[in-house]
Amino acid sequence: MTFDNPKLEVLDENMGSLGALAQPVTKALIAKMSVTGMRNAGLSIESISIKPPSHLTYDLKGVIKLALAEDAGDRGDVTCMATIPSDMEVEAHFLAKEDGVVAGIVLAESVFSEVDPTLKVEWSRKDGDFVHKGLQFGKVHGRAHSIVVAERVVLNFMQRMSGIATLTKEMADAARPAYILETRKTAPGLRLVDKWAVLIGGGRNHRMGLFDMVMIKDNHISIAGDGDVDVSMLKEAVDLINGRFETEASGNVTLETVHKIGQTGVTYISSGALTHSVKALDISLKIDTELALERDLYFYPAWSYAIPSTILKVPLSLLEALIWTSLTYYVIGYSPEPGSGFVIPKGMVHYLSNWSFGKLLRKTKFKPLVACSLYANLVELGILGFPIELCGALTHSVKALDISLKIDTELALEVGRRTKRA
Repeated sequence: MTFDNPKLEVLDENMGSLGALAQPVTKALIAKMSVTGMRNAGLSIESISIKPPSHLTYDLKGVIKLALAEDAGDRGDVTCMATIPSDMEVEAHFLAKEDGVVAGIVLAESVFSEVDPTLKVEWSRKDGDFVHKGLQFGKVHGRAHSIVVAERVVLNFMQRMSGIATLTKEMADAARPAYILETRKTAPGLRLVDKWAVLIGGGRNHRMGLFDMVMIKDNHISIAGDGDVDVSMLKEAVDLINGRFETEASGNVTLETVHKIGQTGVTYISSGALTHSVKALDISLKIDTELALERDLYFYPAWSYAIPSTILKVPLSLLEALIWTSLTYYVIGYSPEPGSGFVIPKGMVHYLSNWSFGKLLRKTKFKPLVACSLYANLVELGILGFPIELCGALTHSVKALDISLKIDTELALEVGRRTKRA
């Protein structure tokens, strides 16, 4: 079995690296620049079980603020302000909708704290734990406005980090006895976040950037010729080194190929797929509606709690909508022949159902929430149409398009020759 473009790197004990590929493997000692310190962005680093990697210039708190700002714009959450009482308090639960390794819990707490320090967050799992589909593994309590504002940013971080951690765990297990590393192929602006997720998943970090390790790559050695090797050559190179140096294999490493590469005896295997084409883990944050209603209606007598649900069970609004739609359908001449069949215009149902629901719920404090919920149910049931299809998978689980930047070897050689003649 062979692999497309696998590469062997020889590393010294300090993780310096030499991208020696086409030529016979030679000894190399290249020092790794030490990198210490990080703006911890308000995180209590000492209390974190799996700490984020160090970086001299990365501002994690700044990344959180930017994520919140791009969501809020200059007006804030206009939907919340229009539909939810400002003083309403709710409790929301984190729900795993598929199996995987959860990551981003510590980062989620930082987002909630940035939005509203009074929010109370509790977890039954920690970063790096495995969660099963259907498991509620955390909850947040406090002002509804604050929770909804933080929700999408929290989930964006957690879903991406959990997806990376889940894939890393699978590849780390398959790569043994080799260790799995990521690369610099991370989302722009999220390098520390992506690399943190790799650590949570059981992987190890490669260099953080161009500054902390000397590493000769394809474009650096393009004038020396092609450097592709297959898995048998990797095994021969590792045997030739005979444990004198740590080694690393890289290049189109996937979950399907990593085990075979790991059996060659290399020390490390690096894979860009851990971060550049991650599939987000499906996690949701659901508000406890019954608890919200109970807490907000606490000043009413006990028997009054049953009134809203009792009223909603009576299909008066549906009857009203059908009557008015039937009258207007024939009066305005949509169907001059009653025997041709009765088809409810979606726009008419939309208008009349909103009108009837509003009339029915006008007296209740939760009319915006209930009306929105009922309307959403009608859309889901197919009674109403929706003109725009929303698809989160377009952005949260994207597979990166494989694009490379290659130096023109022949041109480089020609320029070199001209320089020598000069």
